[in-house]
Parts: sequence; structure tokens; C-alpha cells
Amino acid sequence: MAQEFLDRLDNHTLGRELGDIDPVETWWVERQEALEQAGYMLRPRYRPGWKPSWAGTKKEYFRCEDGQKKYWRLNMDATRISDGRAVMLKRLLREEGPYELQINQLFSTEPLHSNPRNHCVHLLDVIELPNESPILVHPLLRQSFRKPPLQTFGEFVALFAQICEGVQFMHENHVAHRDCTFANIMLDPSNMYPESFHPVRISRSKDFRHKAKAYSRTRRPTRYLLIDFGLSRYYDPANGPPLDKPLRGGDKSAPEHQDGKTLCNPFPTDVYYLGNVVRGYLMKKYHGFEFMESLVADMVQDDPTRRPKMDEVVTRFLEIKDKLSTWKLRSRIVRQDEIWPLAVWRSFGHWYRTVGYVLGRKAAIPEPK
Repeated sequence: MAQEFLDRLDNHTLGRELGDIDPVETWWVERQEALEQAGYMLRPRYRPGWKPSWAGTKKEYFRCEDGQKKYWRLNMDATRISDGRAVMLKRLLREEGPYELQINQLFSTEPLHSNPRNHCVHLLDVIELPNESPILVHPLLRQSFRKPPLQTFGEFVALFAQICEGVQFMHENHVAHRDCTFANIMLDPSNMYPESFHPVRISRSKDFRHKAKAYSRTRRPTRYLLIDFGLSRYYDPANGPPLDKPLRGGDKSAPEHQDGKTLCNPFPTDVYYLGNVVRGYLMKKYHGFEFMESLVADMVQDDPTRRPKMDEVVTRFLEIKDKLSTWKLRSRIVRQDEIWPLAVWRSFGHWYRTVGYVLGRKAAIPEPK
């Protein structure tokens, strides 16, 4: 088997085979025409009669726009035909997320939708196909912590403040997110990427011909959003403090979930998830987050009853924010493993850009209007 694999590599055929439509994608190809009738167009790769652009050439499939594959079985990018807006489609499997549609609709309709403290992704549409589960339509978003990475502490403050505000808003409306982890904190790219980007190779332009045109978070502030309400639940306050079985999402480290059996209050677990995002993805990898140590330590306590509620998290973070100097807020976030010659070079470029931000009156904490 190993030799056969090497032979295929030698013959330059493996890349082309990998570029073929796979079973996960086939589901979408078979429904492309129905989706088009509903007002949404899939990329050329997923349309009937598609032929690979690299066929008969020396091009590798991954260098071609129509070779870009979606690997998530429930999600597919599309374009809304009426206005050309880039969107993301999500198959709703009720057995996996029985309340997802209701939670999405709750925060996407008035009076909650227009509340500026609402950071839940907007549900644009629900596609109903015959004999199929509903398909949810959301705006195309980008992951919050990557590409582009956070550059300054002011950018971190803007992100964390918005997401804490968003989870607090959900809790005030008696909804626990239950999976507000790293992968489910997104950013609205419309301001930073005015010409959009390719939904799979997000560093490339939408037509795949060049790099995506992008602006920094400081130059063009963005709004941060929470997604994926498959594990979310509404808890009627008339029934008292909720106790529910543990549902382990992207972060499986919550102490109260370790035995998998003990009923627990999901609201303190949301607090743990947010604290663990800062601890795991920032404090352990970058210098300079000492100002978050006390708050994060309380948010990730083993005993859920000793963790602060989201109201206290928001209040304490605002106090931390007010104590940070402008110098600190504009300072570059530096990786702990960054070698000093590279650090010097990057610092020079960073402060050169910062002078431009100051002269252009760009706020140290980039908050969208």
C-alpha cells in the first residue's frame, strides 16, 4: 500500500484525485438547483456539469478556485443572488441542536435584534427544502483570533469587551450559550474586508486571483459575534436556578463536566469558557496579559459557584480597561517564543504604523460606530 501511494505521488495524480467532489460535498451538489431557486448560488464547483479547471493541465487542484473544498459536513458558503452578499449555509440537524433555530430566531427578531449589546450572529433566512431539515442562512464571518491576528492590547480589549457583553446579554435573556469557545467567536469582516474574500482560502480574494484586500482592526474597527447555538438552551427563570446535564462542546476542560453525569448550572460554565479562551489562547502564548490574571483566575475556578457572574465579569473588565494606559493599549502583542531579531523588526514596523494611527486619530481601543 505504501509503495502504491508513492507511485501515485510520482505520477502527479494524487492532487487531482483529491480535488474531486467527495461524499460530503455531493449532498450540496444534489441540492444546488433547489438552493438556486430559493435565492442562493453555490460556487461553480458545486453546480451540475462542473468540470475541473485543472483537468488536462499541469495545475494542482489546490491552486485553482474551483479546487477549494469545504470540509465541514453541515456548512457551505454561497452567494445571495438578490444582492451578491456572501453568506454561510448551515444544515440544521435537530437531533444535534434541537433548539438552535429557536435561539437564532429569538436574537434575530425585535426587540432583541437591534439592541447594540446583542452580539449573536444574525439569522438572515431559513431555507425549507422538501423532505429536508431546514438550512440556516448567516452572514459570512471570520474567526476572531486568527488572520489577521490581534496586533495590540487595545484590539484585545475591544474583542473581549464585546464578547463579554454579548454573553451577558444572552444570560439576561435566560439563554446559556454552552459553547462560547474559541471557534465560536467570530468577527464581521465587512469593514476590514470591503471586497470580501474567498470563503475557503480566506487569505485570497473572492475570485481567487490575488490576496484579499484587508485593513487592520485598528484602522477599520470590527464587530465581534457569537455563533453556533446548537448546544444553547433557554431556561425559564420561574423554575429557579437551572440544572442540566453536561454538554461538552469545543472546550471539554470544564471541571464540572469531567464525570459526564453530574447535573450542573450551565451559566457559570459559559464564564469558564470565556476565561479559558483568554488563558489558553493568549496568556499562555503571549507576553503582557498580566492585567487579566486576577479576573481570569476567578473565571476558571474549579468550583462553579465561586466564579463571578457575567454582570461582575463585565464590571470588573471595564475597571481593568479604565486603568490601562494609552501606551499599553497601543503596544504590540508579542509571542513568548518570538526571537529577538524578529521582535525588533516587527516592533519597528508596529510603531511606524502606530504613528499613522495617532495622526489619523484612530482610537487605541477600536470600537465600531
